[in-house]
Amino acid sequence: MSLITPYISPEVSQLAPGFRALSITVQAATVVDPNVGARALDEACSAMLTADVPWAEAHLAAWGELFRKFGAKPQRTPCSVEALRKRVTRDGNLPAIDPVVDLYNAISIRYAIPVGGENLLAYEGQPRLVVADGSEQFDTMKGGEPAHESPELGEVVWRDDKGVTCRRWNWRQGVRTRLSVDSGLMWFILESLPEMPQAALQEAGDKLIAGLREMMPEAVIAQCLIGHIE
Repeated sequence: MSLITPYISPEVSQLAPGFRALSITVQAATVVDPNVGARALDEACSAMLTADVPWAEAHLAAWGELFRKFGAKPQRTPCSVEALRKRVTRDGNLPAIDPVVDLYNAISIRYAIPVGGENLLAYEGQPRLVVADGSEQFDTMKGGEPAHESPELGEVVWRDDKGVTCRRWNWRQGVRTRLSVDSGLMWFILESLPEMPQAALQEAGDKLIAGLREMMPEAVIAQCLIGHIE
């Protein structure tokens, strides 16, 4: 298994010079405990509502300001973690949908950090965080049917050689590379800004890895820190 080191374009680095992320690559193995994710999700929702992390408000605000820098409207298209946490605030919890998805959503909620999970077997080339020119293709669903759309000019997107895999930085993931517990090769990206301590970013990654090892003990896991490193 090769460690995935995503490419961050100079334009994105200039837009967010303090951006840093933890990239985690996983060769999946037999699942021995499929309930790890659901348990983690319940615990994360409870912790958020009763003993939230001290950087949460500042980190979410920083993501909102960053979205505005490239023309997104965070009230309409918030970063992924803000959308999750709003649902928890409204409903008290989130329903379980998939063991691995539940686990990385739990980390996102608990640590107030956007976390993406991708099926690397569906990728073509290296994951890249770039500024879109507006011609790229993004596969999604509309009205229950497969559809394609393009990002806006200047929008920050994750992409591979075939097209966009996540719009507006971490707002919405595409269908083609969607992750599930059945994915044989997984990639996770935990994205933070300076308002979240670097030690907390590493702690979040360690918690994700611990959950994956509990779920599938024979998984092969590698990680690397990218971006602004203190």
